[in-house]
Amino acid sequence: MLQTASSSETRQPEEITPLSRHSFRAKFMLVVGAAVLFDIMLAGGVAIWNVQRLSRDATETVSQGLTEATQEYLNTYIDTTALRTNLLLDQTYSEVEVLGSSLQSLIDHPETEIRIGEAVESDPDLGDQNITFDPQGGWAQNLSGPSVVSIWGYLLDDQGNLLPGAEEEVIDSAAFNLIAPALMSSGSNKLQMYYVGPKDTPIMRTTPYTTQAQTFDRLYPGHNEANFWDFFFPGVYEGWQAWIGEPASRPVARDIVATEPYIDAITGALIVSFFQPLWTEDRTDVAGMAAVDVTLDQFGQLVENVQIADTGFGFLTSSAGNVIAVSDAGAQTLGLISVDAAGQGVTGINRFLNQSRYPAISNLLLPTDANTIIDTIEIDAGGGPQNYIVVLKRLDPVNLWNGSTIVAESLTLGFLVSEQEMYETLGEVQEKISDATRNIVQWQIAALLISLVIVFVAVYAISGRITAGLSALAGAARALQNKDYSVRVQIPSKDEVGAVGTAFNRMAEEMSLYTNNLENLVEERTAKLETANREIVELNKRLQTENLRLGAELDVAKRIQEMVLPKATELDNIPDVEIATFMEPADEVGGDYYDVLQNGSRIKIGIGDVTGHGLESGVLMLMVQSVARALQEKGGDDPAAFLDVVNRSMFKNIERTDSDKHMTLAFVDYEDNKVTVSGQHEEVLLIRANGDVERIDTVDLGFPVGLEADISPFLGTMTLDFNQDDVLLLHTDGITEAENADGEFFGFDRMSDCARANSHKSAKEIAAAIIRDVKDHIGSHKLYDDITLVVLKHR
Repeated sequence: MLQTASSSETRQPEEITPLSRHSFRAKFMLVVGAAVLFDIMLAGGVAIWNVQRLSRDATETVSQGLTEATQEYLNTYIDTTALRTNLLLDQTYSEVEVLGSSLQSLIDHPETEIRIGEAVESDPDLGDQNITFDPQGGWAQNLSGPSVVSIWGYLLDDQGNLLPGAEEEVIDSAAFNLIAPALMSSGSNKLQMYYVGPKDTPIMRTTPYTTQAQTFDRLYPGHNEANFWDFFFPGVYEGWQAWIGEPASRPVARDIVATEPYIDAITGALIVSFFQPLWTEDRTDVAGMAAVDVTLDQFGQLVENVQIADTGFGFLTSSAGNVIAVSDAGAQTLGLISVDAAGQGVTGINRFLNQSRYPAISNLLLPTDANTIIDTIEIDAGGGPQNYIVVLKRLDPVNLWNGSTIVAESLTLGFLVSEQEMYETLGEVQEKISDATRNIVQWQIAALLISLVIVFVAVYAISGRITAGLSALAGAARALQNKDYSVRVQIPSKDEVGAVGTAFNRMAEEMSLYTNNLENLVEERTAKLETANREIVELNKRLQTENLRLGAELDVAKRIQEMVLPKATELDNIPDVEIATFMEPADEVGGDYYDVLQNGSRIKIGIGDVTGHGLESGVLMLMVQSVARALQEKGGDDPAAFLDVVNRSMFKNIERTDSDKHMTLAFVDYEDNKVTVSGQHEEVLLIRANGDVERIDTVDLGFPVGLEADISPFLGTMTLDFNQDDVLLLHTDGITEAENADGEFFGFDRMSDCARANSHKSAKEIAAAIIRDVKDHIGSHKLYDDITLVVLKHR
């Protein structure tokens, strides 16, 4: 019977198309595309967030940095200006102290004072010529001379003749004509210098010559009837008298007293006076004063020349807030109101900060200590509020006569500058950062969108190629799993999948090889490692032994080298010359040489530089020291012969040791205020007491030691004067050729400038200043050469 099978249909498998839901390609595109999309979106979002965060941080950092830099600039600027102002005050103090000290010396030696006074008065060029009585004014005054001397009416008799005390005071103070004009022509600019006698005979001498008494008659009626001290400077004389019994009562520990700024009666200039008291020989009373007047222009120029940004300015004010120096534009910005101030003998201008038109200025608090104040204030000059940065610095205190007594006074230096102007650059930087941030974000978004398109196209394209070889790889992997190491896969494509197939085949081949030979390979490698380890251990032991030996040799050589250097006690016992030395080797043992040898009144200072540094150079240095010491003890005054013997000895030693070393070597002999230089080395620096600098080239005075057996034809000497306060420097090239991180040498000129700037100090201080400058120049850079310095200063 024939049976039909129409009801038993065979189930056909579902067809898998490239993009059907069961397709590997579809799954690959979905998974990879989603992952890449997430990664790109995440990376793009993080990048944009980072750009915005970096922009914000950069803005804050720039803002903070510029603010700190601005404050540091203002702080440094005001400190520098304050220092210059204090230095100007100190210079003026010094000059009036010189005048006062000179006159005080004569007061302390009255017989000498009289003899000098009589000699000056008898000289037609130096004396007070034709002291003449003025019946109308009631005073007497010389008609010509280096200074004008005024004798007031109460120091004259009825016929206009000088009373004995006044006549004696004129003679005793005549030395003023020798001293004051010279001081006027040197140092800082001064308006005038003068002397006032004691209270019982207060004659007045002033240089340069002026019509002094006539001007006083016109401006100060009645001055000739009252005592000079009480009329012009009440309280000053009595204040000085109080100091005699109680020096601690001085407001500031210095005798000089300054005045507040006032208009000088004679010249009409705005001035400040500085008084130096003179004491009687027994120091029981005041014997008068020496004084100097300086124009306020000198202090005003320091302040008015302050240039901060375009409109910033400086000002100088008293502790009471009276602005004594400021530019016209600055006074207008501060809102100052000028009020004439008049007094007996002085006429000035008051411009007090607390009377300013602007509340922020009138409420300004001046500093009470040495700390700098930096603050921000708001001023509305009619065009709307504007912020200003104000910087205040108190100057060193001085004794001040306030019109009735002597008090302590500290001037205050101030800067004022527009905050907007100071931080204009900050606004520009912030705007540029914002623009750059916007541009970066826009380009980042565009790049993100383009990346998405490229990724999806690429995923779609490569997914088809990847699936072609995956089945072959899967089958081969299963065979390999079953330890069939002979399996190989054939993938014709040359893309990453093809590379994976190639790598798979290589891996299968290597696995087969290593499986068969692994044990032999392990044994062979183990044996080689053991042999190598034994060799390394043995070599390490030898290296440790050698290092210990070399370290011990270097320590001994360094110790010997240090032992033969001159000791501080030797140098301190040299009577005529102060000597300071410094040596620092680049290695444990240096190749620089210096020594100080004394034989009677003759002192020989040697300095040299062996080629290279280290043990061999150090030994050669010790040879030179020994030979030089022996020759010095033997005696002999010929520097050239001395150096010739040193060379012949060293040449033979170098030849015996088969060394290639040699050295530059020079000696300086001192005796009877003369120095004799011999030998070839670095230039010798000589700084005279007056500041003149001399550079002595030693190229023609010798030849390197150890190169030739006989160098006598090349030897020469140079003899120079070496007098009191002269300074002589010897050095090795380790100082002048010291490099910083940029490869820049310290140089001879830097050394010379430093030595000259410190030449008034002791030899030790000069040496310390030079070494400090060298170390600052090098910074953290490595020291490649030995440095040696010898400083001689004539006591």
